[in-house]
Amino acid sequence: MNAMTMDGKARDETAARRYLALHFPFLPFDRLRIARPDLWAARPDGAPAAMAEPVRGALRLAALDADALELGLVPGMTLADARAREPDLAVFDADPHADQDWLERLCDGCARYTPIAALDPPAGLMLDITGCAHLWGGEAGLAQEAAGRLERHGMDVRHALASTPEAAHALVRFPIGSAPNEDSALRRLPVEALRLEEESAVALRRAGLRTVGDLAARPAATLAARFGEGAVDALHRLLGLGKRPLAPRRPRPAIRIERRFAEPMGSTPHALAVLSDMIAQAGERLAERGQGGRRFEAVFFRSDGLAFPLRVETSMPVRDAPAILRLIEEKIDGLSDPLDPGFGFDMLRLTVPRAEPMAPTQLALEGGEARREEGTAALIDRLSIRAGRMQVQRLHPRDSHIPEQAQLALPAMDNPAPAPWPRQEASGDPPMRPLHLFDPPQPIDVMAEVPDGPPHRFRWRRALHDVIRYEGPERIAPQWWTAKDGALDGEGTGHTRDYYRVEDARGRRYWIFRHGLYGTEAAHPGWYLHGLFA
Repeated sequence: MNAMTMDGKARDETAARRYLALHFPFLPFDRLRIARPDLWAARPDGAPAAMAEPVRGALRLAALDADALELGLVPGMTLADARAREPDLAVFDADPHADQDWLERLCDGCARYTPIAALDPPAGLMLDITGCAHLWGGEAGLAQEAAGRLERHGMDVRHALASTPEAAHALVRFPIGSAPNEDSALRRLPVEALRLEEESAVALRRAGLRTVGDLAARPAATLAARFGEGAVDALHRLLGLGKRPLAPRRPRPAIRIERRFAEPMGSTPHALAVLSDMIAQAGERLAERGQGGRRFEAVFFRSDGLAFPLRVETSMPVRDAPAILRLIEEKIDGLSDPLDPGFGFDMLRLTVPRAEPMAPTQLALEGGEARREEGTAALIDRLSIRAGRMQVQRLHPRDSHIPEQAQLALPAMDNPAPAPWPRQEASGDPPMRPLHLFDPPQPIDVMAEVPDGPPHRFRWRRALHDVIRYEGPERIAPQWWTAKDGALDGEGTGHTRDYYRVEDARGRRYWIFRHGLYGTEAAHPGWYLHGLFA
């Protein structure tokens, strides 16, 4: 699309939404002055202030107050150079985490104006005030109230109103004075308002493109070919031609649906039919949010005051009403006490306390991969409902060289982020690790020619096994980095293990190890059988 058409089409879709940007140019100093008045009062009166942090072995200025900026100091300057220019400079330790916590507290306080309040780094907040301004006499009244309240608490704040978050962000950080309308104000902004990398902004200025209006007057294809797609995307978002939703600090409330009945409902199948309609309604709300439910809670309220709560979980986000209802029916069938309506149910409540993003999926050709994944997830859900959440587990890899700690058994319902399993090269050799692992390892009696030599015979479960072949040892050291300071070798970390892959006279293969180094870690090291090969 030619960027020259932006004049007449600006923000057709987003014109109904309004955003208020709040910017705190001296947030670290405001936070220090309010939260730590003792430290702030200790500085000389009228002395400029700066925040310093170590960068590559040198202290550099991270933030400056208004007085320091007027003296020509800039962020990134070394503290030594700043001291040489201004000996009376008051320096405090930069604390980005405290600044972030302070900004989050300010964001929580803005919930009185709108439920959609988000962080707008650096040192800013973005409020979606759509539908809220009339409560304060209009947009200007709401902005004045929010800014005035923060100023009364000691914050230095600037504010700007716009139709997109990007436009509000740019206008509050690059004030340009009065303008006939928002479009004119945006086109007067410098190219730095696009939040591009410094190299891109310098390249734009060298090309004679100094303002947003200069870029908007050029064809988008030309800008993309010379300065990259990022510049065009940033320009489109600033002018309202591209949308990027806010991420509110406070999450959306859980979906909750209730049905009350004038007369108690004495039939459980009828109540389940009503619940099916409620689940379908919850699925529509989840679809509007682009989410799927992972936990569903249904409560059946009887007219005598008793309540029967039911909760089901899924291994993947879902919003298919029949599938969710089948899980609830499985839960009801597995109850030790049946769901008795008694004198009837007078209210049903459905809640979706846990929801996750659920992107639209495209089925593979002839219904393959996507259907198999859905079928596996549905099977896990039904088995977990019948047998119990902790009874259906799956193994997940862990970064540990200790064999029994290299994987972790978690409920299959949890479905954590996938992690790659270590792969063994297909060399044709026997596997290095057994298929079955004993946890804990089982003690065995071993006979060897020398104490620290390979096993020649061992007894396990009252049966004697003659070793005809062996491989090893494979030495696995303990976790020495977990030992406390001053601990001797082996104290608090376990002993060294020497593993052997052995084969007995009947062709069965075992994985056994000697626990401890002979003479140094243990006088008589024990032997254990840790796994069985196929």
